[in-house]
Amino acid sequence: MTEAILLVGGRGTRLRPLTVHTPKPMVPAAGVPFLTHQLARARAAGVEHIVLATSYLAEVFEPYFGDGSSLGLHLEYVTEEEPLGTGGAIRNVASRLHSGPDDPVLIFNGDILTGLDIPALVATHETTGADVSLHLTRVEDPRAFGLVPTDSTGRVTAFLEKPQTPEEIVTDQINAGAYVFRRSVIDTIPAGRPVSVERETFPDLLATGAHLQGMVDSTYWLDLGTPQAFVRGSADLVLGRAPSPAVPGRCGDRLVLPAATVAPDAKLTGGTVVGEGARIGEGARITGSTVLAGAVVEPGAVVTDSFVGVGARIGERTILTGAVIGDGAVVGPDNELREGVRVWCDARIPGGTLRFSSDQ
Repeated sequence: MTEAILLVGGRGTRLRPLTVHTPKPMVPAAGVPFLTHQLARARAAGVEHIVLATSYLAEVFEPYFGDGSSLGLHLEYVTEEEPLGTGGAIRNVASRLHSGPDDPVLIFNGDILTGLDIPALVATHETTGADVSLHLTRVEDPRAFGLVPTDSTGRVTAFLEKPQTPEEIVTDQINAGAYVFRRSVIDTIPAGRPVSVERETFPDLLATGAHLQGMVDSTYWLDLGTPQAFVRGSADLVLGRAPSPAVPGRCGDRLVLPAATVAPDAKLTGGTVVGEGARIGEGARITGSTVLAGAVVEPGAVVTDSFVGVGARIGERTILTGAVIGDGAVVGPDNELREGVRVWCDARIPGGTLRFSSDQ
């Protein structure tokens, strides 16, 4: 297998411009744009040619990644004129593929961080003779996902919508967002209209007797659709829990990028990332958080599991827990912002204005 399609931009993305000015696939995770990790892992698995199926902002991706040669890849870009869904996006880039009819094509989702063994998925596809092979993962609570039951050989038997009752939970296996398609199957997807692989393509293939094979791989898997998940994924990349050859440095408790300054007594743990030119003040404590380029965390601030945008400033003794602070925002001293808070780009919160804890 030497070809892949990467579905990027706008599909389920919930890190909105209210918190960052940059499209999410380009927001740094563990020091580099998140998309870099996806591309590097595909290259490490033997992929040489990738078509980026973008639903918007291709003009942002192409200037950064170019033709892909810096990553050892050949990249092409196709932008949808109208949203086409996952299946429609795959069909929309078919003309850019070079594979023969029976060759495997890897397809993966730009919003998923995973430790999937890509060669194992390809091997499963080839040894079973499947038309489509799916990466499946197991989750503790599958109610938020569509279920994918399989038989004793791993062959997919159905695609079930999100279960509403305990009786409907017939498996804990869900679609993990990575597939290997037989090249000829891509051409059977209707062209020029929105198509969902989960709701249309895969059920239709099953109905016509096609062979869909599931491979359960329960290594690291995280949907990065929320800011909290994005911060968690970045920390896990730094900690080495999520594998990526693109992390710019050794795995460990922290990643401090060039030109950043960290006070000697500041404490950075839990996979914290400090971006280029950022400044961390005396006595600050930062755990499991992402602090982007040019941001300032002033002395005595405590930042936990939070996202601090480009050029933002966190005042002295301010406490952030599970917070998202937009690019250029200023949170003055002696504030306390807790789980779920979003501070818009360039907003200003005066000192001593907000407190989320109880009086106990």
